[in-house]
Amino acid sequence: MPERTYNVLFLCTGNSARSILAESLVNHLGKGRFRGYSAGSFPKGQVHPLSLELLASLGLPHEGARSKSWDEFAKPGAAAMDFVFTVCDQAAGEVCPIWPGNPVTAHWGIPDPAAVAGSRDVQMKAFRDALHALQSRIGLLLHLPVETLDRMTLEQKVRDIGRAQAPTA
Repeated sequence: MPERTYNVLFLCTGNSARSILAESLVNHLGKGRFRGYSAGSFPKGQVHPLSLELLASLGLPHEGARSKSWDEFAKPGAAAMDFVFTVCDQAAGEVCPIWPGNPVTAHWGIPDPAAVAGSRDVQMKAFRDALHALQSRIGLLLHLPVETLDRMTLEQKVRDIGRAQAPTA
């Protein structure tokens, strides 16, 4: 019997950088066992160009990436999420929709690379740092024995992942 696929939604306010990076990483690293999605509470309407450039340079999936509202995932008929992670502090403080499927939730705050000013190299470093921090946390998620953990333990473990200091490049 094939393993179950777990749906993971990453939320941020603008859905143009961190949540897009996380979606791509889960879809790549999850190898079909985990399926990534992303959305924003107030989507910018376009993905940040440096997000797409970084993903492309690393050979990570980015085709079809788009900035979209979290309302898409809260309406009837939407895919039920198993996990919902906020990756920006602003989205973590907002009142979220009621998610179909009663997913496990946690806050995995990552500094916003799109907010970094400076040269293109400085900005790209911020995007790489965000990607590395997300990759570290997502790697820990993917190695959890999700199938064997009770819900309370699973919630604690994913919250602990978010509280861990993420390494920088």
